[in-house]
Amino acid sequence: MKLLIVRLSSLGDVVHTLPIASNAHRAGARVVWVAEAAYRDLLDADPHLERVIVADTKGWRRRAVSPRTISEIAALRRELRAFAPDVTIDAQGLWKSALISRLAGAPIVGFSALSRREPTSALLEHRPVWPLAGCHVVDQNLSLAEAAGIPITDRHPDARFLLDRPSAGADAFLAGQPRPFALYHPGAGRPEKTWGEERFAALADALLSSRGLAPVVSWGPGDEDRARRLSALLPRARVLPPLALPALAHVIAGASLVVAGDTGPLHLADALGACTLGLFGPTDPLRNGPYCSPDAAVRYDAGTGPADVASKALEVLARRNRTISGDETPGPAAVRDAGTIP
Repeated sequence: MKLLIVRLSSLGDVVHTLPIASNAHRAGARVVWVAEAAYRDLLDADPHLERVIVADTKGWRRRAVSPRTISEIAALRRELRAFAPDVTIDAQGLWKSALISRLAGAPIVGFSALSRREPTSALLEHRPVWPLAGCHVVDQNLSLAEAAGIPITDRHPDARFLLDRPSAGADAFLAGQPRPFALYHPGAGRPEKTWGEERFAALADALLSSRGLAPVVSWGPGDEDRARRLSALLPRARVLPPLALPALAHVIAGASLVVAGDTGPLHLADALGACTLGLFGPTDPLRNGPYCSPDAAVRYDAGTGPADVASKALEVLARRNRTISGDETPGPAAVRDAGTIP
């Protein structure tokens, strides 16, 4: 079988789609993935993929009727037709992903109209899938794989292949970083999914005092202001330099704890086997929480303070230490290069 996966963005969603590729590869399929350029570093490292094809949909929207856009879309179509997939999985559910899926000329498996962010884009698919309500988005994605005839042998996202890529930038940062340290990511794709820099700062102070976890502030595109505000509240914190995804993966793997909201770095950390704590306000951790560590999430509201989250963080850290020391059976994501904390 030749399988085409169309999942253009974003980081967390790409991570949640990785098990489609790994299961298809184990079943003997040749797998090609279409994504935005920002995720090429992640996907190029995935040993389960034969190739990554970049689709510059943002550029195409900026210059919709230009000769360059027309030429690039035509080249994409030729590349997809040359691969000639037997089936295409549209794991995004948008018009842009549906249109790109159509370019390949193969039957399209995708979510049913009511399960898509842009319901009318379901008109372009051939095999609609109705995912079970209340299940994690990873399991929903794997229902697409099952509909495409792919047997599922492992459901867990695994991005540890990124750690096999050397990173001078990560090495340089980690060489000057006191251990143990916690990584705090205050940003998110939508403002309502952020917990607040003041609360992050109070949590970091509490974990520095109680467990000696030096604070490191993480950020991504669009998070610059939040990272600056958090670092101003934590004078002893270091702020990550701009890092590509493989370098970020190495820093995450070196952390004793990663704390973030429902955002890409949290899901990447979970897929790396890191000790994570997810902070969930408007989104449901049952659907969007750390898949490999489902107990490592806090559902917060206006009354949830830093002390409540610090208590959960200590619980998560204690459980990780017991796992590393052999007192508990390791969870589904193997611990790699992990170290205990005081």
